[in-house]
Amino acid sequence: MNRRTFAAVLAAAASLLAGPAFAQPFPARSVTLVVPYSPGGLPDTVARVVGQKLGERWAQAVVVENRPGGNGVVSAQYLATKAPDGYTLLVTDGTMFSVNPFIYRNLPYDPQKDFTFISLAARAPLFLAVHPSLPARSFPEFLQLVKENPGKYSYGSSGIGSIHHLTTESMKAALGLDLLHVPFKGTGQSVPAVVSNQVTAVFSAMPSLAGFVKESKLRLLAVNTPRRSTLAPDVVTIAESGVPGFDFAPTIGFSGPAGMPAALAAKISADVAEVLGDPSMKERLHVLGIDAVGGSPQDYVSQVAADRARFEKAVKLAGAKAD
Repeated sequence: MNRRTFAAVLAAAASLLAGPAFAQPFPARSVTLVVPYSPGGLPDTVARVVGQKLGERWAQAVVVENRPGGNGVVSAQYLATKAPDGYTLLVTDGTMFSVNPFIYRNLPYDPQKDFTFISLAARAPLFLAVHPSLPARSFPEFLQLVKENPGKYSYGSSGIGSIHHLTTESMKAALGLDLLHVPFKGTGQSVPAVVSNQVTAVFSAMPSLAGFVKESKLRLLAVNTPRRSTLAPDVVTIAESGVPGFDFAPTIGFSGPAGMPAALAAKISADVAEVLGDPSMKERLHVLGIDAVGGSPQDYVSQVAADRARFEKAVKLAGAKAD
């Protein structure tokens, strides 16, 4: 064997040894989906429902890990310690990327550079709900009542800077309303506060409202999406009620640490989209008040950019500051 042939054999052997490690199909072990909120919210629901189906598709365990704190700051810092290999992913709404930069003076992560945006997974309409004792049976009647009684009525939110807070403040500014803001720690507190008539109104997703609406303990007046929701087609949009283009529906997506290979992000995105495209999955999420989306990494990047521009204006209107 001459020197050239020997070198070629060594190169081929090295290629064979390195090949399996490099080309090992993803995933080869369990995947963790980090959710920056406590169990039960929209991102957590999407992570658990979609994660279960991804686990079946990948033939690997998909584990949901809740790491609440600081409107996503805790999860962002945790994700930054993980390798960009796809085995630790983040499932969240847009707050971390589109709201936090404008309400925190010193944010310990870069919302544009410290993440790999993989897939826009879902959207969920938020409905304006009021206590049934309120003498307003429609959104126009609600507007008239509030305008005739400035400062008399209040609304609950999931906290300063939450999408529930910013949706309501944007509605107030656009329609000239004077409503008192009462922040709570999540919809687990704000929705019961409306049911008990402690506050007048609240924006929330359908899963938190449906049971109370069915029992006539709450009344739905409007929805914050551009078009009416199939979940409650008789409920008018704010967009059709004097604020064209009004759209503050939360978006939920999958992302990873910065530096993930484009091919890996595209593979995960395609798998998420395929899972979300299944009719049974669409129906399951629909029952939960969530619209399945699915899209490429670039689709998600574009959505985050659009959300960022919209929420920057909303934060300024609300004067929201977390520190």
